[in-house]
Amino acid sequence: MIRDLKVAKQEEDIGFYAGFVGAAYFLGRTTSAVPWGMFADKYGRKPCIMISILSVIVFNTLFGLSTTYWMAIITRGLLGLLCGILGPIKAYASEVCRKEHQALGISLVTSSRSIALITGPAIGGFLARPAKKYPNLFSEESIFGRFPYFLPCLVISALAAAAGVACIWLPETLHMYHDEKMEAIDAMGAQVTDLNIEDGKANQLGSDRMASTKSLLKNRQLMSAITLYCVFSLHDTAYLEIFSLWAVSSRKYRGLSLTSQDVGTALAISGYDYCCVQHSTKHSSDTRTKGCCQWYLCDSDVNI
Repeated sequence: MIRDLKVAKQEEDIGFYAGFVGAAYFLGRTTSAVPWGMFADKYGRKPCIMISILSVIVFNTLFGLSTTYWMAIITRGLLGLLCGILGPIKAYASEVCRKEHQALGISLVTSSRSIALITGPAIGGFLARPAKKYPNLFSEESIFGRFPYFLPCLVISALAAAAGVACIWLPETLHMYHDEKMEAIDAMGAQVTDLNIEDGKANQLGSDRMASTKSLLKNRQLMSAITLYCVFSLHDTAYLEIFSLWAVSSRKYRGLSLTSQDVGTALAISGYDYCCVQHSTKHSSDTRTKGCCQWYLCDSDVNI
């Protein structure tokens, strides 16, 4: 797309401009992730999911109709800004599952990314520039000839629209979150009352608890998990972005000179491998977890 927009004066500058288009989406997601989580906690998971799907339908379609470089950046940025589905959908998965199946539900949501890594590159690679790839079906004068990247964006928007229709029948789970929250508050209040009866330090413990809630950034375990997740996300995103640029670059710049269709096929194959590895890893992890639980129960019976 950057080559067709003719914003890069030289071919070796295409990666520089393409990086800003990719970064605009993630900048929007980074800015709006926490506000979307607060919105989902206040107004519900389902409205957040529906608004996110609607944003995909609108701004992904507009991205395929981009005629200038800045239009591409703005549409991608607005898509990331208004697509806050990642956190609420994980919360939704944990709330619709029983407690013993919450980890499995969240892992299935994460595993759906591998399906996207298979279908997404395939759709983009095979449907981009259809007038040149399939001249018998699409003419240069049609909308798909004048906007060579509109067809894959339209297909993805159609899939999002189908998902939005399916979400109509999703039950709202915000009341489950509030019920669990009230139970936790009641249990905490009972503990504070007992401590107040014993040593009269309930107020101090309550203030200490509020202070610890506000200092999540000082939690080493939490920050370690966030840092580890950031590192792997950086590797994942860098692979998707850099590989595509390297694959389509000319051989004189030490690229592979592949077509978009070849790049889509390669990314789809890697997504399939990712799906298989993740499934086998999850199965192995579940087996080990069950073994540890059985050992713990047997050990507890012996102690009893």
